Amino acid sequence: MKKIAYYITAHGYGHGTRSCDILNALQAAAPDVSIIIKTDLPVDFIASRITHGIEHRCGAFDVGLIQQDSIQIDLEASIEAIETLYKREEELIAQEMAFLQEENVGVVVADIPAIPLAAAQRAGIPNIATGNFGWDWIYSEFIGHDPRWQIYVDKFRAVYERTDLLMRQPFAEPMSAFPNQIDLPLLAKPGINRRSELSQAAGADPEKQWVLLSFTTLNLDAHALENLSHLRRCDVFAVEPLEWPGSVVRTISRSTASFADVLASMDCVVTKPGFGIVSECIANDKPIIYADRENFREYPVLVESIEHYCRNAFIPTTDLYAGNLGRALEQAEKATAPPEQMPRGGAEIAARHILERLG
Repeated sequence: MKKIAYYITAHGYGHGTRSCDILNALQAAAPDVSIIIKTDLPVDFIASRITHGIEHRCGAFDVGLIQQDSIQIDLEASIEAIETLYKREEELIAQEMAFLQEENVGVVVADIPAIPLAAAQRAGIPNIATGNFGWDWIYSEFIGHDPRWQIYVDKFRAVYERTDLLMRQPFAEPMSAFPNQIDLPLLAKPGINRRSELSQAAGADPEKQWVLLSFTTLNLDAHALENLSHLRRCDVFAVEPLEWPGSVVRTISRSTASFADVLASMDCVVTKPGFGIVSECIANDKPIIYADRENFREYPVLVESIEHYCRNAFIPTTDLYAGNLGRALEQAEKATAPPEQMPRGGAEIAARHILERLG
């Protein structure tokens, strides 16, 4: 029986979150089909979200953007990293062609690196991209700042133009390089409220307002952490690997509860706009306090979706880094219900399209 090879960029956890939604739907629809994930996302992150055993192999096939933390991007480090990776482009394509043939792979799915798609195309294997943006679109914004980006915009676009199918996810740019597209509704599903269990594990007060700082990294200094301690009506949480030992912020281990269940147990989420967290706030009907992001072309698309589908408030990055959450929390509490509801079931639709091309 042919296998599925699923490649996930390690640029951010949102790519992994939505990929795991699709992978779980694939396992439910076709439990006998073997799936191999290739990604540099942490093994424990994938394991915390996959409901069945799927083979996980390490592999990096794009760079994304190098970030100083979850808010700030280092453009010079990013272009240097992609130049280094693409010096091995032909080597990596040949490596993956051999892998796909040795493993009897029948379809390649990528979110959304180009090198695995190129390998599948050269090997004559059906190939599917999925995501809400292409790297050609992200990188094209930087060409005026540094013309070195142009070659990589062209490289990504050339592969995307030969891709068999794009499963375009919500909150998307046009992704015009892809000739064949379908649109998916929301992939995320609500978690389970485990507030009683988490209150015991974290030593938190279940009667207070629970606020989740949802970031991979966030540089808060001692002054900011002191300001967070003054939020008397709130208990503040984070999820591994984000932690500030000895501070008021309670870090929850992924082994204690899945991220979806942690979020479902919260009253409010403070975050930067990213695909995964926006999707999960919509799925769990949680208010979202969002900060601005520099050099992030996806930002206005995601903010538009937040305003359509979530109760929300904005926090300036100066207030976020200072730990001054009070005003934004008050605004989120007073926020009205979102004007629209997003259709659901995207993961199951994606799984069906993948299996149709498996052969």
